[in-house]
Amino acid sequence: MEGRGFIHDKLEIKFLILYIAARVIEAIPFDTVLDLTMCDDAITYFDFSECLNDLVKTEHLTLNKDGLYAITEKGIRNSQICESSLPYSVRLRCDKNLEVWNRKLRRKSQVRSSMEKRLNGTYTVKLALDDDMGSLLDLRLMVPREDMGKLLEKHFQKSPERIYSKIMEILLHEEE
Repeated sequence: MEGRGFIHDKLEIKFLILYIAARVIEAIPFDTVLDLTMCDDAITYFDFSECLNDLVKTEHLTLNKDGLYAITEKGIRNSQICESSLPYSVRLRCDKNLEVWNRKLRRKSQVRSSMEKRLNGTYTVKLALDDDMGSLLDLRLMVPREDMGKLLEKHFQKSPERIYSKIMEILLHEEE
């Protein structure tokens, strides 16, 4: 172990990884697990990597074909038992980082866009916006060129709420 921090051995790194995996709202890639775990100065990349692999081998975590890690029932049970042994300051820092990450994951699942090529050479752009209650907007638009479709997707991803509001405003406004 290097650096100054509160995590002093590999067992505590494993506790921390389980703590994170139990609180993230969906399966996450290696880089995200790494970023969230490196919240303590004493953790090294090599110790982290070894601990993560051990947790997969012992079936506390799963690693799917897309390279995403998720906690198992066994991992959840052990996380609940061991989380109190993590230093309070580390848990606080971790919770703050998890809040930011979970917000990003929620946003990603609520704002979706895709594009499909049609048989006639045009494209269908699909735009969807959800909230916690369900679908707010499900829009399909035809565009003649791929670059136009990509631009629609980009603008929608950037500010879907504004676009939703504009559509509502146009549809609710009475023409003169």
